[in-house]
Amino acid sequence: MVIAVLMVGAAVYYFFLRPKGAGLLIESDPVSLVFINGEQVGRTPYEATQTPGEITVKLVPEANEPLAPYETKVSLEPGIKTVVRRSFGATVDTSAGEVISFEKMGNDQIAISVVSSPDAAQVSLDGQVKGFTPIKISDVTAGEHQLAIFSPGYGQRTFSVKSAEGFRLTAVVSLAKSSDQPEELSVFEDIKRDNGETTKKVKIAQTDTGFLRVREEPTTNSREVGQVKPGETYDLVEEDETAGWLKIKFDNKEGWVSGEYATIQSE
Repeated sequence: MVIAVLMVGAAVYYFFLRPKGAGLLIESDPVSLVFINGEQVGRTPYEATQTPGEITVKLVPEANEPLAPYETKVSLEPGIKTVVRRSFGATVDTSAGEVISFEKMGNDQIAISVVSSPDAAQVSLDGQVKGFTPIKISDVTAGEHQLAIFSPGYGQRTFSVKSAEGFRLTAVVSLAKSSDQPEELSVFEDIKRDNGETTKKVKIAQTDTGFLRVREEPTTNSREVGQVKPGETYDLVEEDETAGWLKIKFDNKEGWVSGEYATIQSE
């Protein structure tokens, strides 16, 4: 009887109480050796279930030419797969890649956050410009999406992600320095004024309220100095790359709007 109870208890622990493993997928170009916490575990593409928690991932490319190795810390969550991708260059600056992870939000909301190196990179979701990094995109549906990240002087990074209800997807993206520019029109392109000067335009995106508040400083806690409407376009005065806010000129005055609901673009 005691043995039977112990066996039942062990089964309950194994199937219901034991901690869920964390998924890890690592891909690279070219193929690389994979080290986790200093121990070689295989080659890319590498996929395994790990114990949840923070790990150190190191990738050493296998190539005939010298390429810069890559090392990063990754926080693994139970029941969630984290994806690490790396495209190797001769140096860290000419290498690119992304780390894609998920975080439980405790409700049925869906969000995509993008952080990049360099900062203030343009972010497009499914072909629509959303703003500049760091950015959190909340108007997202569950399912497959295409992310594109671009910055002048760097190669564009485009990849697919799959969002899910109740989770925030975070993409930490590294862009490779490059003299090549993508064929698509960049929102960083200057617009010519009639007097020959150059400026940039800010277009207000759709909002749930039908308007966007203009703040005295680049923070939601700052005093409101006015409101602008979706679809309207204003001159760009300044960018706060850290906070992701844009300073515009409107009604003969200036103020800040959130980059989450406004984009720099060409006419």
